[in-house]
Amino acid sequence: MTTVQLDNLNYHSREANAFYLSHSQYQDFRTCEASAMAKIRGEWSEPESEALKVGSYVHSWAEGVLDQFHADHPEIFLTKGSNKGELRAPYQVAERMISALRDDEFCMFVLSGDKEVIITAKFAGAIWKAKIDVHNPQQGRFTDLKTTQDIRKRHWDRRWGWVSFVVAYNYTTQLSLYAELDKRRFKRENWLEPLLLAVTKEEIPDKEIIAIDNLTIERELEEIENNMPRILEVKHGGALPSRCERCDYCKSTKKLRSIIHYSNLLEGV
Repeated sequence: MTTVQLDNLNYHSREANAFYLSHSQYQDFRTCEASAMAKIRGEWSEPESEALKVGSYVHSWAEGVLDQFHADHPEIFLTKGSNKGELRAPYQVAERMISALRDDEFCMFVLSGDKEVIITAKFAGAIWKAKIDVHNPQQGRFTDLKTTQDIRKRHWDRRWGWVSFVVAYNYTTQLSLYAELDKRRFKRENWLEPLLLAVTKEEIPDKEIIAIDNLTIERELEEIENNMPRILEVKHGGALPSRCERCDYCKSTKKLRSIIHYSNLLEGV
């Protein structure tokens, strides 16, 4: 397969996703191999939710391209009534989130650096791509900006029990992977410090700057390496993808072939 040279226009293209692995694609395979392969083949895509678009709004501000986001998404503005031309309610919340970050000197400090930096590197038998929100090797760190509903909400994980949103949404995996890809791409002796800057979608936004430790990075990288042989075998056609039968893709393509007993409905939940 011919190498795909990445830029902002083709980063999310089918060709790029077929050639490279990414954190999101890795998590797709870990969730449902059939859905992951359908996305790579262009047969399935997740609809963009309002929550994701609000997150993109805040990211566009951090990147310095919010005016372009306004131009590209006229649907975020009201079109009728006395408030015509004003932002719809979810994006007024996004503006408060931006204000919470902009008015905090420490937040702005960790948001300083090069924005949306694309890197590629080999790791665990694959060529990976990553787009780092804020890359600042001069100060020994990079920052990933996340929007969430509640920073301190507990989430149930079958492996670990009650966990924070950072673990529940696999952000420890993402930060660890990005640290390793950056280290390999730029031939560093040590990882840059990975930081997660979280801001909430609450009426009064909360915010925190969150770090992970080296032991967590080592554990996450080891788990990725353990999972990669199966993922690569499926992605490159050496094995048939398994179906989870729970995701939207599986539900949309599901064909029933048997009857189940009611007592089996909670298996695997």
